Amino acid sequence: MPTSDLVLGIDGGGTKTLAWLAVAEGDAAPLGVGLGGPGNFQAVGVEAALANLSASIDAAFADAGIPPGPVAAAVVGLAGSDREENRKILADWASARNLSHRFRVVNDALPIVAAGSPRGWGIGLISGTGSLCFGQTADGRQARSGGWGYLFGDEGSAYALGIAGLRAAAKAADGRGSETRLLDGFLKHFQISNPADLVRVAYPLAGDRAQIASLASIISEAAAMGDGVAQAIFDTAAAELAAMVRAVAQSLDLAGATFPLALTGGVLCANATLRTSLEEHLQRLDLTPEPVTTVEQPVAGAVRLARIELRPNPQQEAS
Repeated sequence: MPTSDLVLGIDGGGTKTLAWLAVAEGDAAPLGVGLGGPGNFQAVGVEAALANLSASIDAAFADAGIPPGPVAAAVVGLAGSDREENRKILADWASARNLSHRFRVVNDALPIVAAGSPRGWGIGLISGTGSLCFGQTADGRQARSGGWGYLFGDEGSAYALGIAGLRAAAKAADGRGSETRLLDGFLKHFQISNPADLVRVAYPLAGDRAQIASLASIISEAAAMGDGVAQAIFDTAAAELAAMVRAVAQSLDLAGATFPLALTGGVLCANATLRTSLEEHLQRLDLTPEPVTTVEQPVAGAVRLARIELRPNPQQEAS
């Protein structure tokens, strides 16, 4: 099959990059799937991120048994792509690779809306390594909330959960906070017995957002066992995520209407407790999303957007 009959959808996240190579027409499953390291510029730097994007594409072609070549259209969903300097870097990279004459970069939430909304518009909420909410109306108006990064944002994300859990464990060790299973959970995770050693084992992870984010599973396990501190951490995360949805809904004049809501990211997809708490907070804010869908593979939305690029007036269909 010639590569000119194919499209590429790429989802570059803070933990991994996933590329799907698919036929240009129809809704068929991907011919090839490629996995690479983080594609987020802020997570690993520009050079490493571009190398990971390339590796995922090469792996998708290899998985399909097709030699790499220019495809009919390619769409990359990437955090930080709203910044013009990042768009230029990606455009230059795609040109150097001869990826496609129809190449488009979108923020990492638009493919979620494309994959999770039956009508092609609505609000997408990400809670993975980081967090972001993005919305698009049927007439193409867009708004976003969150996405400020781990230094002063990413509320409700796995990274934020990991930090909150460590803080709660430290307070419990000091007697400044409530007793919690989290302290024992972190001690077992790091294979230490003295709480004071948390400083020694945790601080080397400060530069690795993915490692901190992976600690969210400890909070999830404790919450499932009825730990009040862990449950409160999840409730706070849900409130923050609901506030992002409200901000986007208000910006797009959707707050008083029913709108599709697509959820994705390791935290939201894997944790029913967080999703339930999120829905409760949305109700308290008088928001009525319908339907609410979970998007396991945002890259499917990137493929859908790539296929749309081949239609007449594609920007009118997916802005």
